[in-house]
Amino acid sequence: MEKNLTLVPSSMLSTVSALGVQNMGAGKYDRADQILRCAMGIAVGFGVCVAVLIQFIAEPVVGLFTTDTMVVILGAQYIRGYIWDCIFAGVHFSFSGYFCAYGRSEISFIHNLIAILCVRIPGVYLTSKFFPDTLFPMGLATATGSLLSVIICVIFFGWLKRRERSRKKITSV
Repeated sequence: MEKNLTLVPSSMLSTVSALGVQNMGAGKYDRADQILRCAMGIAVGFGVCVAVLIQFIAEPVVGLFTTDTMVVILGAQYIRGYIWDCIFAGVHFSFSGYFCAYGRSEISFIHNLIAILCVRIPGVYLTSKFFPDTLFPMGLATATGSLLSVIICVIFFGWLKRRERSRKKITSV
């Protein structure tokens, strides 16, 4: 189910990468930035709508995949926390597409690795220990990992833009 929920964010990654590289290749970096902003807006809008909707229909959604009552209850708890990841994933997926178009795919690797090692794995482990009766915090731990990815992406994006402005100043002098 998680893979289906990230279909729109994943498509934004591909879209930003394909359209971004075309515009960057044509020297239209402002247009590539606009594509990034539009993709993030679409992904965040989708994420917010789905996250709010799932808060009300989590049990029936999980119930589509099982008739086991306990699995439905626990699955609904988890998805109510996890679903917020769709918002943040849409942003960092869009940034990943942009970084790949920019020729800096290592940034995508770095932010994902840091998020997984520093937040997702320890967060899921700790929430399983501190909250053994509910899976809601475990779902939030996953979303928190994506939030860290977003923060890292914003920092790298700012760094790339500063470097770009510095190069323009040097070449215009």
